Amino acid sequence: MTADAFLALDGLTKRYADHVAVDALSLDVAQGEFISLLGPSGCGKTTTLQMIAGFVDPSGGAINLEGRDLVRVKPAQRGLGIVFQSYALFPHMTAAENVAFGLEMQKVPKAERQARVSEALALVGLSALSDRYPRRMSGGQQQRVALARALVIKPRILLLDEPLSNLDAKLREEMQIELRQLQRSLGTTTILVTHDQHEAMALSDRIVVMNAGKVEQIGRPQDVYERPATPFVANFLGKTNVFEANITREGDDVKADVGGVRCPCPRHVADSAGPVMLTVRPEKISFADQGLACRISSRVFQGTHWLFIGETPSGTATIVCQNDGVAKPEEGDAVHLAWRPEDVALRASGGGR
Repeated sequence: MTADAFLALDGLTKRYADHVAVDALSLDVAQGEFISLLGPSGCGKTTTLQMIAGFVDPSGGAINLEGRDLVRVKPAQRGLGIVFQSYALFPHMTAAENVAFGLEMQKVPKAERQARVSEALALVGLSALSDRYPRRMSGGQQQRVALARALVIKPRILLLDEPLSNLDAKLREEMQIELRQLQRSLGTTTILVTHDQHEAMALSDRIVVMNAGKVEQIGRPQDVYERPATPFVANFLGKTNVFEANITREGDDVKADVGGVRCPCPRHVADSAGPVMLTVRPEKISFADQGLACRISSRVFQGTHWLFIGETPSGTATIVCQNDGVAKPEEGDAVHLAWRPEDVALRASGGGR
């Protein structure tokens, strides 16, 4: 546990018989930080959140909040706010009554309770709907009520279990912006569970990428995206191109031979010469007069950008170009692909970084 850690998970583990759901996860979270646990179904992210909340007992490891061991503390006494995927609103209660429920459990006096409920509903923009029942609310409005109910108790940590997954794409994007602005204004330490890469990158200060119970990488969204630590991270966080390459060194000059073309690459990405797998994101590739030979097999117009698929001597390439009004290659055209050295990541042919 570092000195500035507000929440510290140390070797957190959960086993079910022979299955290890979470395998020795360690993570320090600073106060006010927004952390996303990101990964596919079954990777252990929800189990981790449930252990923090107290709904699941760890098989090993420790959970410390401000130096206090939480493992032996009952869920209701941990002072955490939780928003579930289903929102879990009481259908027979109005928005205001739903928000007030946690305060009633804490035996907060009525006058203070009413003031805090009004403040929480105003915070999420629902003052006008305080008397409305959940069945008469849209998905976005229900999500806001659930968020207000979690925030009204002034939690030390806000836990979010895929809270936006039931919303349509446009509303989800709007709620991401609102949630991030709200979290920043309140400074509430927040942990989000999601399988949506774009959501994690849009909201988080740091992302914890999980796979099969293990942590693959922890880092800022841009670092995890630009410098994936493992092949899993590279493939899970959006599309990436993987080309067979061979690294050659001549003093400080490092080159990558890709499909018979020598391309520059930064020294820090390769520790030794020899065969490697070169990875570069689709949006980092441009069409050029010289570079890796490619024949366009398909192109798709996607509004703000064009998506191209092409064949190269080193494998299939995916290229994303902004819709800037400039004429783009047609299907069947022979082109050349280029990229900047700093946009390249290399990993050993065996799959390691």
